[in-house]
Amino acid sequence: MIELAEDRRSELWNRSGRAVRADAGRAVGVLVDAYGTGNYLPEAFNRLGIDVVHVQSSPEPIARMQPWDRTRYRDWLVYDPDGGTERALKEIDARFVIPGQEPGVLLADRLSEALALRSNGTAYSEARRDKYKMIEAVAAAGLRTADQVVTDDAEEAVAWAEGSGYWPCVAKPLSSASTDGVFICRDADALREAFPAILDSTTVFNGANTQVLVQSFLEGTEYIVDTVSVDGRAYVCGVWQYEKQLLPNGKPIYNRDILVSPTDPTAVALIDYTRAMLDVLRIRNGPAHTELMMTQDGPALVEVGARVNGHLHPAFHDACLGVNSADLTALAYVRPEQFLARYGGGVYDKRQPAVVYNTPTTLSGRVVSVNEAVVEEIRNRPSVADLTLKRKPGDVIVPTHDLLTSPVRVFLTAADQAVVDEDYRFIESVREAIYEVQPLGARTACGVV
Repeated sequence: MIELAEDRRSELWNRSGRAVRADAGRAVGVLVDAYGTGNYLPEAFNRLGIDVVHVQSSPEPIARMQPWDRTRYRDWLVYDPDGGTERALKEIDARFVIPGQEPGVLLADRLSEALALRSNGTAYSEARRDKYKMIEAVAAAGLRTADQVVTDDAEEAVAWAEGSGYWPCVAKPLSSASTDGVFICRDADALREAFPAILDSTTVFNGANTQVLVQSFLEGTEYIVDTVSVDGRAYVCGVWQYEKQLLPNGKPIYNRDILVSPTDPTAVALIDYTRAMLDVLRIRNGPAHTELMMTQDGPALVEVGARVNGHLHPAFHDACLGVNSADLTALAYVRPEQFLARYGGGVYDKRQPAVVYNTPTTLSGRVVSVNEAVVEEIRNRPSVADLTLKRKPGDVIVPTHDLLTSPVRVFLTAADQAVVDEDYRFIESVREAIYEVQPLGARTACGVV
């Protein structure tokens, strides 16, 4: 976590009490913590004639997430807990306040409610961020979930797992992302070892881990369901199957996200469950990214975030789905009637096969160079829509142990599934040649979402 000096923090808060840059003749909306794929939202709103202002929820930026791009905003503020931000947003007559990514969910709820704008409200905010409260709320509504306990005591967790026969079980932080700090524990010793690993670390979002969430293991296949809603009417803009690998240390890592047909019986069941879950957690407006396990008994919630998907890529999604959640989110807040007429309650079309491949690596050291010839060869494959390099010369690279430490993301889509599969196999065969790495003496943790 980046710690700012007190005088710098005061300077940022004072700045937040002033009105933002003069009106350029366009309406204004607000994005909170638009890290990572939140960077796609300003352009989507701009296409609908809306300028955006960025609000950063804390003076310290979140170093483990891709930074928000200041060039895409009319102005920016750092949240002032003494009311300066609310006053500034009233002065510019903000049309909406929405989270750009997960760390902005709570503050966006608070600000949108305070300004009487379209909002999911604060009553269920904590249940939309705290995974224990999330599962408790969904289970209380009669929807299938894991069993769980939250504690800072490893022995209490072991007793819970032993008493109910919950082996394997899952240990993870209450509020993080990208499989950060997630352990699959097959016995008491593994569960005990997971506790200090979680409690002695911080979340992706700079937060302290003070407790560990321990859940019964949901056996099955994991999926993503992405939605955008207006007034509780959700449009399902994608169902993706997670293909994962389990490392020897018990940590699951992503491999591929595979687009599923909306008429597939599994997808239909997942969509029905997701709609019910969104109602329970009062996610009535804006985007949501839901992770579900399809068990032998049916869908069960893993977790949900009231924000856009971390693998959002508008041009890629337009090609395989005909629409993308950035543009849908902008439409939902700027022209809600048009959204409802065209998309409300609807489901996407699968236009062609698509895969998002998060490449693993066994490399360890400092990146000396990027092999541009290999990168270009990957880009030129017929199904490759785009490629994201998560490391650059000078960065540290470590063997992949979660999504954060996957060094490359590739978006593949084509009319022919065989072409996508062939390109995936090619990329898998050359992925370790992308980076030239100089070994380091000691392993260092790294990763950017």
